[in-house]
Amino acid sequence: MSIQQATVFGGSGFIGRYVVRELARAGINVRVAVRRPDQALFLKAAGEVGQIAPIAANVRDDASVAAAVAGADLVINLVGIMFPHGAQTFDAVHRVGAGRIAAAARDAGVSRLVHFSAIGADKASPAKYGRSKAAGEAAVSAAFPGATIIRPGIVVGQEDKFFNLLAALARLSFVLPLPGGGMTKFQPVTVGDVAAAVVAAATRPDSAGRIYELGGPRVYSFKELMEVMLAEIHRRRLLVPVPFAVAGLLAMPLDWLPVPLEWLPIPVVTRDQIAMLRVDNVAGGDYPGLGDLGIDPAPIESVLPHYLSRYRRAGAES
Repeated sequence: MSIQQATVFGGSGFIGRYVVRELARAGINVRVAVRRPDQALFLKAAGEVGQIAPIAANVRDDASVAAAVAGADLVINLVGIMFPHGAQTFDAVHRVGAGRIAAAARDAGVSRLVHFSAIGADKASPAKYGRSKAAGEAAVSAAFPGATIIRPGIVVGQEDKFFNLLAALARLSFVLPLPGGGMTKFQPVTVGDVAAAVVAAATRPDSAGRIYELGGPRVYSFKELMEVMLAEIHRRRLLVPVPFAVAGLLAMPLDWLPVPLEWLPIPVVTRDQIAMLRVDNVAGGDYPGLGDLGIDPAPIESVLPHYLSRYRRAGAES
């Protein structure tokens, strides 16, 4: 289908910046709808003059959302949080905000809507994050039945919050915990493949109303991912199995901090993230994936050296 104008909510974030670049390469004009447009100005260099325009929008505000989607052929919602704080709760962002975007897109006559969810979105999830993602999918589908839903596994790339967190922890401590023994399974996928999949799904007529689960070419245990990370940064650390209950207790004080966890000078893992580790994070095989969108997934080992090298000791060989 022909798309001239797209609006991308959350386009300045980790995944969003790659999606915006893919859209620009496809010749599509992009509005990057974010709370702080000044922090998205760097994206203008990813397209031709005037092709990419950061605009102010807040998924908790009806008027700004309606203005952001007006005149768009395609709307992509990438907004998500890992740490709730104040009014930015999981429910407010993942369910209410997602439903607001979907309803606004419907009312504006937008042709296509792509909603970004996650593998692990389940109303029975042990984690608030997973339950809120499932509620978001339901809200989006109710307001915009033809929406395409994208569920990626752990997304890895230069700005990720997974391997960067693990490597930062390894730089600070000689002992690294393995919640639940490190047996949880993951199917990480590169951010480049995810961005390509979002744009492919957005431009294919047969993807309307479908759910896609995006996983990389290999399944790893959490312990194996720790070992991959340590090998890449050339550090030896003691990996210690920790029962989920103990890991949750250790993370509990973070729930009461009065400031956003992103502001802390050290990497942290929350109690909700520990709860997420109780369930494997892999594509279930019941939904189409990268191959169905014409994408041959790249191994994570092809991208890790490009950004984890900064966690090596000074003078360490590459």
